[in-house]
Amino acid sequence: MLLAAMLALLLINRYTPWLDPLRAQAGQLAVPFYWLTHVPSRIGEWLEGNARSRDELENENAALQSEMLVLKRKVQQMASLAAENVRLRQLLNSADLIEDRVLVAELIGVSPDPQSHVVVVNKGSNDGVYVGQPLLDAHGLMGQVIDLTPISSRVMLITDPTHALPVQVNRNGVRAIAEGIGDLYTLKLRHVSSTVDIRVGDVLVSSGLGQRFPVGYPVAEVVSVTMSPGKPFADVLAKPRAQLNRSRHVLLVFDNEALDAGAESQ
Repeated sequence: MLLAAMLALLLINRYTPWLDPLRAQAGQLAVPFYWLTHVPSRIGEWLEGNARSRDELENENAALQSEMLVLKRKVQQMASLAAENVRLRQLLNSADLIEDRVLVAELIGVSPDPQSHVVVVNKGSNDGVYVGQPLLDAHGLMGQVIDLTPISSRVMLITDPTHALPVQVNRNGVRAIAEGIGDLYTLKLRHVSSTVDIRVGDVLVSSGLGQRFPVGYPVAEVVSVTMSPGKPFADVLAKPRAQLNRSRHVLLVFDNEALDAGAESQ
């Protein structure tokens, strides 16, 4: 009986449209069940996609971090090159203002003794360098050559405790002796009378009286003048114009008289 009823329904469903509305409603009722049966697979796909996206993002972030570090290094190199380019232009401009012949050199060493302000440059007797030759940067006098090899020279800076040079106040021509005291940022003027006209801000230039440094090169700027009652001399401190702790490229100045003497000896 049941089998006959099922057979009749199959025939009616196949050859007549009578059961189409019922079939449509049954299909709509089945949609939620289909959706529920796909939930586990959908969750699995979402988790897999999320994990893949996270790994990709982490990899991309790591790659960007590495690229950023590389770019930062390049920027630092460019900044360093730009700063060195500025310093070289300043040095070349200074060379144009100097009437004596000059030779561009580079610092290649510094004395490890903090009490000895001595540097080494990469020019020597093969380049015509001589003992006593002045050294300067784009801002002022740095020192003088004290020892030679064929390819390098040792230079004593003007701030060395054993160094002294005659200077004069550029404003009024007052003469004095500037001594090093072992401080790269300070020179001391020896035996300056309390009555001498010298002021903070005065520029000191080489006077040429020591017959070692040419006349008129900037040496230092007065930063302190102390008059002590009862003392015949004032305490005068000056700051070197040369950048003694920063300059890398420097100029060796050939005095015209030294060149003439060398030519005559040959």
